[in-house]
Amino acid sequence: MIQLLFTVIFSEMGLAMVLLFKTPLRKLVIMGLDRVKRGRGPVVVKTVAGTVFVVLMSNVYSMMKIKKRWIEDGEVNPTDQVLMANHLLEATLMGSSLFLALMIDRLHHYIRELRIRRKSMEAVKKQNRGFDDSKTSGSDEIKAMEVELTTLQAKLKQVESELEKRVKDVNSAEANAVALRKQSEGFLLEYDRLLEENQNLRNQLQSVDRRLSRSVLIPDSSVVWCWKWQSSG
Repeated sequence: MIQLLFTVIFSEMGLAMVLLFKTPLRKLVIMGLDRVKRGRGPVVVKTVAGTVFVVLMSNVYSMMKIKKRWIEDGEVNPTDQVLMANHLLEATLMGSSLFLALMIDRLHHYIRELRIRRKSMEAVKKQNRGFDDSKTSGSDEIKAMEVELTTLQAKLKQVESELEKRVKDVNSAEANAVALRKQSEGFLLEYDRLLEENQNLRNQLQSVDRRLSRSVLIPDSSVVWCWKWQSSG
């Protein structure tokens, strides 16, 4: 047990030293830790750490029992001394291993955060460079846009003048239409009056025709007497 704990501690110390210094080996260690933290790796690590912590608490409890026995008996047993030293060594090694594991986890986390920050800073620097380059190339575009703006403003003024002219033409056309409408209304009234006069004249002609037809059908009495006298003579 003690040899295993020593092996674990030295391994953790080696990992911590590798993470502290920037070497090609650190990339491999970081990749390995990334894989360990994926999938079921965190659950396994937490389970092992919990087991080690429980064993640590058991050793502390055993040391407290031995200490209490020494106080109650008033004498020190050599066997208890060996057990006390053994529990103390195991508790120290397990506590150190847990502490080193926590340090390795934090170092790995901070290294990843630092790499992410560096990447973001490089991206920001690239954007700033691109923005500076776009400033130099954008001055020509701004000038071209200003020229285009002036031409568009001139075209706009021309269109506005044409629009005003068209509006005036439309207004004059509307006035002419109103005048023609009034004139046509006068013509209609005159046409109705002429139709009425025509109808009156037709009625008068019809009445005259009727009178003439009656005068032809009924001869005058003087004409009749003259015809009789000639026949008798």
